[in-house]
Amino acid sequence: KDPSDFQRKDLLKVISDYGIQQINLHYTGLDGKLKELKVPVNSLKYAELVLAQGERIDGSSIFKGVIDPSASDLYVVPNYKTAFISPFEQNTLGVLCSFMDKKGDLAQCAPDNILVNAHNRLKEKTGYSLNALGELEFYLIFDRTDHLFTGKSQRGYHQSSPFFKCGGMLNEMTAIISALTESVKYAHAEVGYIDSLESRVQEINGKRCEQYEIEFLPKPVEDMGNFLSLAKWVIRNIAYEWGCCVTFTPKLAEGMAGNGLHVHLELQKGAQNVMLDDKQNLSIEAKKMIGGLCECAASLTAFGNSVSSAYLRLVAHQEAPTKICWSERNRSSLIRVPLGWAHVGDMGKTVNVNEKESFKPTKSARQTVEIRSPDGSAFINLLLAGITVAVEHGLTSKKSLEIAEKLHITKNIFKDENLKNDLKALESLPASCAESADALVKQRDLYEKTGVFSKEIIDYVVHKLLQEDDRNINERFSHLAAEKRLEATRDIMHKDLHKH
Repeated sequence: KDPSDFQRKDLLKVISDYGIQQINLHYTGLDGKLKELKVPVNSLKYAELVLAQGERIDGSSIFKGVIDPSASDLYVVPNYKTAFISPFEQNTLGVLCSFMDKKGDLAQCAPDNILVNAHNRLKEKTGYSLNALGELEFYLIFDRTDHLFTGKSQRGYHQSSPFFKCGGMLNEMTAIISALTESVKYAHAEVGYIDSLESRVQEINGKRCEQYEIEFLPKPVEDMGNFLSLAKWVIRNIAYEWGCCVTFTPKLAEGMAGNGLHVHLELQKGAQNVMLDDKQNLSIEAKKMIGGLCECAASLTAFGNSVSSAYLRLVAHQEAPTKICWSERNRSSLIRVPLGWAHVGDMGKTVNVNEKESFKPTKSARQTVEIRSPDGSAFINLLLAGITVAVEHGLTSKKSLEIAEKLHITKNIFKDENLKNDLKALESLPASCAESADALVKQRDLYEKTGVFSKEIIDYVVHKLLQEDDRNINERFSHLAAEKRLEATRDIMHKDLHKH
């Protein structure tokens, strides 16, 4: 049965047929981590009650700084289509929940509800819907038990065993996430490799680090928010079972690849991809979307880059964006238009000369655009909600197409010395959490006037960013000797191993 068709009776049948003894009510907190409330199945009648009415929780503990303790109760109500047999506990049914307030309405403080509201508004105001896919990058960090077939620094991309050691672990992660979401596109080793990490954090000091990525298929943007949170939970649990540390933190070492969370976007009208026009070039709608994303780029870092080390990743010559612009395929641009199979046919038939059958894809197009600034510190649901607001703004603003045309880069201005003035003319992304907070405050009306983001949520994000206390941090470090400066930088990079 398609998960979107699940009803309460289906879950009760699973509970009965599979001998389910416990229901884990999962939900995502403001810190982006999956929480859980364990409910024993005392009887089918009690299970039905919980599935129908959910349970009561202390919202001020989950949304600390947003909900006042004097009015803190919320309900967590199961979303049936997300139900799964737990891969980590026997006889247990897991299900993701939505937060409801005392009136039984979606709680406006909850990031997942903010994302749902953003997408509903986009569809209502523009007639378009938005699919998203995330590229979830992470480092697996483990004891250096041998020195056979060691990897090479910054040469890990698509590496296989025996040069990368954690393929078996990645297989488990991919299989379980695929089973739970039916939305994994592929998994592979990424660029990053550190043979022996230097740190003052005992958990990771002297350990070997290998970077991996799990990429998803395009799904409705609110579903992608759930899938990314669920995937992080799975990845951490499996790593723990293998006696291995895992981190999504933006940066582990200077000069080494950081953990991005690139997001691909696909605009749809009904069930049709509308990213290309009749000539298979980027459509007006896609360009307007890009214009909206560029106009909101600085403030989006407030949701997508929430710790100081995020801005050590957003540096030149590391395939990470520093300037607000877009380009076809250039990985140094903020927004990239990747290959989308637009001008090619059945390439498999070309490669395999004995193939007799022609292949006709069921989808009208596979074109996406990719925003490359977010990283593993992102408030995932708030980031996707912010992106959705930016897309709506792009589609409805009279200026967005002009902005897109102005910021379109057709030459490699990031490497060509003759084009350095063109590079300088582009607006830079924020260089610290403090600058991101400034950008969000400056543009907060755009997010609040839609009714998607509340004043309290924007204030919360700004407060969290300012707590990083990283304004003019390079100037504050400038008097330090080289070794002390490197040590201080490491401390910034390693303080948030498990923050999001």
